[in-house]
Amino acid sequence: MAPGCHVGIYLRPDSAVVRLQAWSRIWLVAFPQHGPGKKHQRRIELVDWQREITHAHPRELIRGLIHSDGCRTVNRFSVDLPVGGRRTYAYPRYFFSNLSADIRAIFTEHCELLGIRWTLSNHRNVSISHRRSVALLDEFVGDKS
Repeated sequence: MAPGCHVGIYLRPDSAVVRLQAWSRIWLVAFPQHGPGKKHQRRIELVDWQREITHAHPRELIRGLIHSDGCRTVNRFSVDLPVGGRRTYAYPRYFFSNLSADIRAIFTEHCELLGIRWTLSNHRNVSISHRRSVALLDEFVGDKS
C-alpha cells in the first residue's frame, strides 16, 4: 500500500457484502475534478490523460454515467386520428440527468464519438430516443445493478 493511503474494510454480518473504503491525498492529483462544494457549482473537466482513456473506452464511460445518473424507459403516448379513434405509440428511450453542464457535456461528447444522437430535453436532461441510438446503447448499457 502506498504511503499516506488509508484503507478500511468492513464486513457486513450475515452477508457476503464487503465495503472497501480508501483515501489518500494523491487522489487529488489523480482526480482533479474532486473538490469542495457541489459538483454542479464547480468546473468539471477531463484532463488530457483522462480524456485519452475515456476516448479509448467511451462505451464504458457512458454505461457508468447512465447507471449512476440515467435510465431507460418506454415513452407512451396516444393521438386522436382524423378519421376517429385513437392510436397509441410506445418507444424506448434513454435519459441522462445531471445538474452539472460540464458532466452533461462529457456525456454528450462521448455519445457523439459512438454516433449516438441526443437532444436536450430541458436544462438538466439529455434524451436519446432515435431508434438506432437506443439499439446501440442497448448493446452495452445493460440493466442497472
